[in-house]
Amino acid sequence: MKRILILHTGGTISMSEDENGTVRPDAKNPLLAAGHEISLPQDVELIVEDFSNLPSPHITVETMFQLKERIKASLEQGIDRVVITHGTDTLEETAYFLDMTIGNLLPIVITGAMRSINELGSDGLYNFESAIRVAACEDALDKGVLVVMNDEVHSARYVTKTHTTNVATFRTPTLGPVGLVTKSKILFMQELPPMTRYDIASIDAMIPIIKAFAGMQGTFFELLDQASGVNGLVIEALGAGNLPPKTLPALERLIHKKVPVVLVSRCFNGIAEPVYDYQGGGVELAEKGVIFCRGINSQKARIKLLIALNARLTEDRLKQFMEE
Repeated sequence: MKRILILHTGGTISMSEDENGTVRPDAKNPLLAAGHEISLPQDVELIVEDFSNLPSPHITVETMFQLKERIKASLEQGIDRVVITHGTDTLEETAYFLDMTIGNLLPIVITGAMRSINELGSDGLYNFESAIRVAACEDALDKGVLVVMNDEVHSARYVTKTHTTNVATFRTPTLGPVGLVTKSKILFMQELPPMTRYDIASIDAMIPIIKAFAGMQGTFFELLDQASGVNGLVIEALGAGNLPPKTLPALERLIHKKVPVVLVSRCFNGIAEPVYDYQGGGVELAEKGVIFCRGINSQKARIKLLIALNARLTEDRLKQFMEE
């Protein structure tokens, strides 16, 4: 018998629509009574916990940390797998945080919904059932944290929300899903390379994200240079990893102060890498000490840098970890 811990955290999957079309949290999570409405694998026992009832924008890194600690504690209670229901706006960040701190200790599957429980075409119960099926699947072992939505299985490492309302919102740019949910089977089609994980004991760091744009000056970096308490910075750079040249003096001052500056591309597909050799180009940025974080978006790069800082990595090890 596989014992699956269900952790409900809130989000659209646990909300209802009123007569005016407004969606809001219910006083009681309707998924708590959903067990009899879905088909479960025969060898599964569900242990259901109403962990929180938070809209997705209310999720913080403190919430993610508490989820991590709860999942770790469940290992001592004989739990084999975990399914988390979550709001979709910050789902990818929670998934990535858990993947980078817990990873392969046990299968963890996160799901949500784009339509509330009483809307026409609601996808919540179906995604919930699919997530349980994936968690119970033997092939889910050693896959890290997975996101299951709309008949697709995605790795937490690369998945992102791509549409504000479409039920097919979760996509993995460049690589595609790692698996599919069919009527009778869970099919895995990709294997991801190993990754380094750190089970951190704290989450203290101030790490803003700045998006580059045409004609950008150094003003934002100057403000950060003058502010107190900034521990790191993530930049969504242009193209393959380039910045307007007028940003460089202020950016250099931050780097000189040993503030880790991590760069990703603002493009939806592809990776950031130091290719262009001109003023503000990736080659110059890398030479100045900017860290190129390949293959993940800015919100995940921020989570990764948060973990690196709280793992107390040396400067060289932090750079190596961020570039993996």
